[in-house]
Amino acid sequence: MNSLILLERLNAAQRLLAASDCDAWLVSCPENRRYLSGFSALDGQLNESSGYLLFSGEVAWLLTDFRYREWAAQEAPYFEVIVYPEGLAKVLPELIGKLGCRRLGFEAPFLTFYQYQKFAGAVAEAGLEVEWKPLEGLLEELREVKDAEEINNLKQALALTEAGLAAVQAQLREGLREQEIAWLVERQLRESGAEALSFPTIVASGPNSARPHHHPGERPIQAGEPIIIDLGARFQGYCADMTRTFVLGEPDERFKEVYGVVRTAQKTAEDGIRAGMLSDAADGLARQVISDAGYGEYFGHSLGHGVGLAVHERPSLSPLKERATPLKAGMVATVEPGIYLPGWGGVRLEDMILIHEDRAEVLNADRNFYRFD
Repeated sequence: MNSLILLERLNAAQRLLAASDCDAWLVSCPENRRYLSGFSALDGQLNESSGYLLFSGEVAWLLTDFRYREWAAQEAPYFEVIVYPEGLAKVLPELIGKLGCRRLGFEAPFLTFYQYQKFAGAVAEAGLEVEWKPLEGLLEELREVKDAEEINNLKQALALTEAGLAAVQAQLREGLREQEIAWLVERQLRESGAEALSFPTIVASGPNSARPHHHPGERPIQAGEPIIIDLGARFQGYCADMTRTFVLGEPDERFKEVYGVVRTAQKTAEDGIRAGMLSDAADGLARQVISDAGYGEYFGHSLGHGVGLAVHERPSLSPLKERATPLKAGMVATVEPGIYLPGWGGVRLEDMILIHEDRAEVLNADRNFYRFD
């Protein structure tokens, strides 16, 4: 990665800090940590962090343990790496004291209550009077608009995803279990050059496809029923996310109808989304098509979401007005309407788009949708 981009990101975060009522910020979100510093390690689980960022207007520290010392030093050129041999709570009071910090911002959605109690307690026991200020969404807002390098990484991740899905589609046959297909997807993506999956692959067949986030099971796929495959490759840390719905053999009339409505809803949204539009209005473009066709109650999730270092990030293309935000040029998001009928199954189609001032650019090269004219 271009190190000057990392410097620009750190400077932007420090400008946000200066505009806040805090003296320093503690960053615990893995995606924000990577975005600002370049340090690419993942967190193994909720209570096991690969490191934290602590920065003020003048100082930038990357705090980690021995396992990541060399890694962090190689990838984070604008952060001084500080190793905590016995956990962050042991060194945090001294560091906060060095900063002269009286108001510390922390990422409320990403610091557990246990961690907060532990860190704040250690600081208080050291005799420091520090006000802990919860933050939400400030650094995520920096990540909303993608630069040219990020867009290229997202396109590469999507190209790997599409190639992998095409290879798997060619292998679909009656009797394959959902779990087997999920493994075919993972193997294909890995062997094609993906560094990881963006998320566990969803394979949902028949009635299971009425469950939007079904976990692949032992059910064998059968002819004439919907088969949803939702997958994504990760490239240079950036995620792809796409979904297609397949059918083996001749589909019935219900499949043809539902699939046609979903595809029309998707295309209507892709043709209408542009910068300046509110996110709930973007959702409404597709939702109106589905409602007018009589399936409104069976489209129960948002139209889409931002994609980047996290597979789900801002903006949210949600129907909720209280979550509405203006869409900006340079945002990358998914467009994924769906209809889910209990006892029968569902259809979901998902593309990734790059938002421009006057249009939305579909990033997917795969336009091989069913047409039942």
